[in-house]
Amino acid sequence: MAAAKGDVANELLGFAVFSGLDPSSLAQLAAAVTRRTWHSGASIFLRGDTETHLLALLDGRVRLSLGTPQGKELVIRHLGAGEILGEMALLDGRPRSADATAVGQVTALVLHSDRFHQIAATNPAVPMAFARYLCGLLRDTNTQMESIALYEMPARIVRFVLYTLRQIHGEALPDEATLRLGFSQSELASIIGATRPKVNRALQDIMATGALRREGDALVCNIPALLDLAEEYGELA
Repeated sequence: MAAAKGDVANELLGFAVFSGLDPSSLAQLAAAVTRRTWHSGASIFLRGDTETHLLALLDGRVRLSLGTPQGKELVIRHLGAGEILGEMALLDGRPRSADATAVGQVTALVLHSDRFHQIAATNPAVPMAFARYLCGLLRDTNTQMESIALYEMPARIVRFVLYTLRQIHGEALPDEATLRLGFSQSELASIIGATRPKVNRALQDIMATGALRREGDALVCNIPALLDLAEEYGELA
């Protein structure tokens, strides 16, 4: 059975981008969205796709990734319930900039760009809500990248690992988590602005503390130890 529009409006309130909108604006958006489900492993969209709808995730997780020149997958981040994806294509009409894949079954509210622009043309509160949301994302990204780039090599790696874990688990991190980055040390080096030998030495130093250990191609992360290292490195920077 389709959800009542009042129920959909309440669901939209759970998303940061919509949370400040008035009831009339929420009702407009609730009338414009549809509900869709993807099975685990399904491709939600691919980099270069020209569809321009936004997805507001209700259940499940979505992996955003890029293909590397070596044929591997570079995982950008994971998104979960209460987060949105596809907002850039919705606003600028340009092709998708990454691949999106369902991790487990995913249910989302879908807002197509034509419906969005119809609403935005008569209700300036809606595009302003998106402007505030995107500004917040940009500020958060700048802060995270600054915290990585301005520290010595071990601190950069620790902060990058913690940043990636928060993209997967949110702020409430478990005591231990397994991280599969999906790319090589050379690719990690290019992300954090270093050479592969420096990254390898720094990883060995961090593993010597017990904050990280290898299990095959994965890193097992001792979260309390990583947080202690991040604080220690911050004091020494």
